[in-house]
Amino acid sequence: MKDILHPICLAIASLGFLFLLRDLKQNRRESSLVLLSLVYLSSALSFVISITPIWIRIDSTLGITNIAVPLAQSCVILVLVFQTSVLAHWALPAQKARRRTRLFGAAGVGVIVGLFTLFAFLTPAVQRTSDFATYYVHDPAYKAYLTLYMAAYTTAEVYLGVVCWRHARQAGNVWVVRGLRTITTGAVVIMGYCAIRIGGILGDSFGFSVARFKDIAWFCGDVGALLTLIGYFLPTLMGRIEGLRGWSRDQYAFWRLQPLWRALHAAAPTIALMPAPSQMQELVRFRSVSFLLYRRVTEIRDGMIELRPYLDPQVRAKAETRLRGQGLQDPELAAAVTAEQISQAISSLTRGQDYTEPAEYADARLSIATTQEDMQAQLRIAAHFTPPAESTSPAQHPARSASRAGDEQ
Repeated sequence: MKDILHPICLAIASLGFLFLLRDLKQNRRESSLVLLSLVYLSSALSFVISITPIWIRIDSTLGITNIAVPLAQSCVILVLVFQTSVLAHWALPAQKARRRTRLFGAAGVGVIVGLFTLFAFLTPAVQRTSDFATYYVHDPAYKAYLTLYMAAYTTAEVYLGVVCWRHARQAGNVWVVRGLRTITTGAVVIMGYCAIRIGGILGDSFGFSVARFKDIAWFCGDVGALLTLIGYFLPTLMGRIEGLRGWSRDQYAFWRLQPLWRALHAAAPTIALMPAPSQMQELVRFRSVSFLLYRRVTEIRDGMIELRPYLDPQVRAKAETRLRGQGLQDPELAAAVTAEQISQAISSLTRGQDYTEPAEYADARLSIATTQEDMQAQLRIAAHFTPPAESTSPAQHPARSASRAGDEQ
């Protein structure tokens, strides 16, 4: 059972640690993130050491039979220290969380020192990779060793379960709530492991054996640890998934606005203060385009302002009548009419024909209060926009260039 469940838990712990490395490189000073990374690293080490072939190799390398036991269980104690410290940083003010972390750390170091000290008093050992606990349960030194380990383990799991359940009632984020409740469930499952190990200690004194439950003990320990790891990681994972969705939405919006932006940029090159980047390059590098998208939305609106003198009032009136007759209503109606107005204005600019009393854009009647709302409005315009057949270049419009030069003077 152990050699089946341990590799699964090792894979989850390792993936969790690797998944956090990118955030860790960018936020090395964020204590909760560092501690959470150490949770997964310590957990992975505990499972690595406990896998039978590695256990045997460690023993042979160090020349101490079963030294893998205190090494693996010390890693488990570190996991508990880091887990409780993460909760402290999530729930308490920074200064109080640091004090709580130092307290947990000191307790953990004390337990680890005690484990190695008691391990040194075990009787000359026979290597037992699968039933170490039940084989040595008659050894007084091992009883003291296991009592210390289980006391620390049980206390930490009860603390995790109670604190996570309490915080889950107060958390506002649904995935944080689910993560905390998953941790609580894992802590409850681990109680089965603790009960069987404590039963082994008591059984030797009161004449009963729990040896037949050793597979259940491993199952409860590994499944509980797995649930705990998932619980800690769930908010981070869902946050990353939401970030990926946002990245995808921004990439899609940036691409959808490109034809409209190109037409406006060709008509009014000054709207772009910097050269337009290649979206494919940003896509390959997996970079965010949120700032570039913000620039694009701003530049499109600037381009529309540049074209304002070339808006034919009759084009707007005819387009609104025709499109309303096709069943369009705002905001789609305003977007479709605005798209036709932009196309007509570019053509008028190409011919050098402006208007004494130009029309307003149809979408001016919409309430657009934020950049996000403006982007959505522009996406609707882009969906209806067809570039005019004429190409536009500043060199083709000397009158327009002279007018601008006069304005600048």
